[in-house]
Amino acid sequence: MRPRPRRLLVVLALLCALAALCGPPTLSQGAEGPRTSEDVARLFEEASVATQRYEEGRRAARTQRAAARRTERLLVRERREIAVLHDDLGRIARAQYRNGGDLPLTAQMLLADEPADLLHGQHAVWQADLALNNAVGKSRRAERRLADGQRRATAQWHALEARNKRLARLKRNIASKLVQAQWKLQGDADRSVAAGKCRGAVRLAQPRTRTTRAWVAPVQTYTLSAGFDSKGERWAHRHTGQDFAVGIGTPVRAAGAGRVVHVSCGGAFGIEVVVRHRSGYYTQYAHLAAVTVDQGEKVRTGQWVGQSGTTGNSTGPHLHFEVRLTPYLGSGVDPVPWLAERGVRVGRAAH
Repeated sequence: MRPRPRRLLVVLALLCALAALCGPPTLSQGAEGPRTSEDVARLFEEASVATQRYEEGRRAARTQRAAARRTERLLVRERREIAVLHDDLGRIARAQYRNGGDLPLTAQMLLADEPADLLHGQHAVWQADLALNNAVGKSRRAERRLADGQRRATAQWHALEARNKRLARLKRNIASKLVQAQWKLQGDADRSVAAGKCRGAVRLAQPRTRTTRAWVAPVQTYTLSAGFDSKGERWAHRHTGQDFAVGIGTPVRAAGAGRVVHVSCGGAFGIEVVVRHRSGYYTQYAHLAAVTVDQGEKVRTGQWVGQSGTTGNSTGPHLHFEVRLTPYLGSGVDPVPWLAERGVRVGRAAH
């Protein structure tokens, strides 16, 4: 007996529904995912700017404090010199008093045995008085200038200290917001991985700077942690890549130009991206919190391919980076010397 057309349509509809339920993990973007990723990227940038401004202000305050201390030392020396001049002036006055006191010069000349010698001596005294008075006047003017300079330097120092306190509060506020946004991003990533619904690419506003180098480190600022071929309880055999310890949401860059051949959110690597390069090598970026590229997309050197996280078999926020001969696990080579051969030296400093 041939099935009726209506029954056939019902059967097909059921089969399609069943196929949809049993199919591969779906891509789910949602409004929260992009917004959280954007917040983290923006806060990273704001934290970097705030830190730079704070450090510049701190250096300026240190310089201004040193200037105030130098001025203070000059003042102490100037006051000491003025005190010596005042002592000299007192000695001259006492000598004048002993040699004639307040007698008019005419009377001194009448009483003197040698009036010419008296005139000569008196002329020398006048010259000494004039030089001393000039020196005292100059010293006092210099002291006033130094005192004014010290007041200005101290005022500038206090203003810089107040500015740095404001910047420090701003830094702490940004850091607090960043931590909250980071763990919100990681929570969203963990839920999407657990549900088998990989979130699609988050299109973040990337820096306009373009590198002229063919290869770069996968992250800009980092600390190296587990290295290639090292032992660990969490690895079935040995570590297959190089770990870069970075905060959640740190932009992850394509080490070189190529094409994205794999994006996934399951398994031990959590959310991961694999890029094939023109040289035939592949690079893998794993334990991400978000991806910023789609499978099949071309990427340029330094372009963001994701944001770091701690999805999958991970004990803390970091980027797991591999260089492979094939797109598959087990074909990896040590990334550090491989990058060094291409002019990229990775270490504990930024690259």
